[in-house]
Amino acid sequence: MRTSRLFLACAFFIMPILSAAGVGANDFPAGTNWYFHADFEEMRASPPGARLYEWLDAEVFEEIRQEAGVDLAQEADRVTAFSAADSGAVLVLDGRISQATRDKLLAIAAGAQRLETLESRGKTYYYVLGNGEIGADDIAIDGLGKELFFSFDVRNKLLVASKKEQMQALLANGGKLPRAKSRDDGFIVLTAERSLIQAGMKPDGIDDDEGGFESNILRNTRQVALMIAEVAGKIAIEAQLVAREPELAQSLASIVRGLLALQAFSDDVDPELSAVLSGARVDVNDTLLKISLALSAEVLASALDDA
Repeated sequence: MRTSRLFLACAFFIMPILSAAGVGANDFPAGTNWYFHADFEEMRASPPGARLYEWLDAEVFEEIRQEAGVDLAQEADRVTAFSAADSGAVLVLDGRISQATRDKLLAIAAGAQRLETLESRGKTYYYVLGNGEIGADDIAIDGLGKELFFSFDVRNKLLVASKKEQMQALLANGGKLPRAKSRDDGFIVLTAERSLIQAGMKPDGIDDDEGGFESNILRNTRQVALMIAEVAGKIAIEAQLVAREPELAQSLASIVRGLLALQAFSDDVDPELSAVLSGARVDVNDTLLKISLALSAEVLASALDDA
């Protein structure tokens, strides 16, 4: 999915969270424009998370099964992707990648305009030059164009990168993401002990084929971060937005409160979900806007079924 559409879809499935797991701010290089991390293994092991996983299987994995014949639902444990201004996009999929899946992905790559087998420090990786059909709009990754590199040569990982230097660094580092030594740029990555999804972006750094963000919220935002986690048997959702000015943060808070109220009192919304939306917290501190709520697996299931 395009990153902008992912955030528009998730924006209001937003309990403050303590402690840390998953990925953190230092796991991404300076200049990161967007990131996404999903822990499918944690979802499958969690009753409320399992319902979220079922929805992802039906709405995302099923599309990949149909398009590529690859069943990531059975093989993927975690996926981390990001794109940085200077170094392009990286995707790391952790899981037991079967030989059948490797063969299918290589067969797809072989249908591209160009496929080369390369080597770095004894590890094999592949270069693909697309023919215009790779990366359809519905599954494109912003930052990965027609030219990319991928490898299966790190145990239980599929590595994808937009530049050769990235791929070689990933192979040399056991498939681990390049870590920032320190950060002083205010880069936000929300964390939790049992995080299921973490995502964030800087709207100014994202290319949008439709000519810019239509969302007033994103247009007036410097940075957005989202996290979905399991906390005390519920799905906790938190979003943070950094506005361009304090006055804009207050205006955005008013917009969000209004949108939540409209949904909460809509006759089309399940009463239990209405109660959750009515109880959502919207807080502002200078330019930082925080939105948080928690919902049960049953309410989550109903909301996803109606989405």
